[in-house]
Amino acid sequence: MAGAGCRLYLITPPTLPPNFPDLLAATLDAGEVAAVQLRMKDVPDDFLRQTVETLRPIVQSRNVAFLLNDRPDLAVSLGCDGAHIGQTDLAAPAARKILKELTMGVTCHGSRHLAMQAGEDGADYVAFGAFYPSATKEPPAMAELEILEWWSRMMEIPCVAIGGITAGNCAPLVQAGADFLAVVGAVWNHPAGPQAGVLEMLAAIAQAQA
Repeated sequence: MAGAGCRLYLITPPTLPPNFPDLLAATLDAGEVAAVQLRMKDVPDDFLRQTVETLRPIVQSRNVAFLLNDRPDLAVSLGCDGAHIGQTDLAAPAARKILKELTMGVTCHGSRHLAMQAGEDGADYVAFGAFYPSATKEPPAMAELEILEWWSRMMEIPCVAIGGITAGNCAPLVQAGADFLAVVGAVWNHPAGPQAGVLEMLAAIAQAQA
């Protein structure tokens, strides 16, 4: 997931349509995406495994990191590039032991303390947010721009901004120091389709960095 400037981090939609593998491939081919996180809540392990085995090759064959939400154990056994864990999931030190050298991201909401702790626990990136209201899920807390500015100034570990991010509101996050913008609806719910959503987000990021 390394790279200069702010990059796009794509999270899968809450419900995957039957044609999602083809849709995902076309979306990734539209423009540069740094990572795809598969986020599926409350599904049987067998179904989750099947979904990973279908989507992972599509993502990795395009040199995009494939991360699994919540489940570092399955991330390792199924050949993912890493896992993202929340504050109510497996504790970061335990996840780090399971993942070994694989990527570990940790949700830190708007908390400097949680972010510092995540860094000590071996996180490869920390995720701050929500910065804006989100239709995807109700955030437990909102975050302020200052936390991105502080983190990027003080720490070398990359940070991800998440929560209600669109092409129209992302510029302050980019300029505050976010290394990645995590998006769901801005891409998957784009009126012209997810390919257009990716291109619009990338154009907005480039403009904010200009």
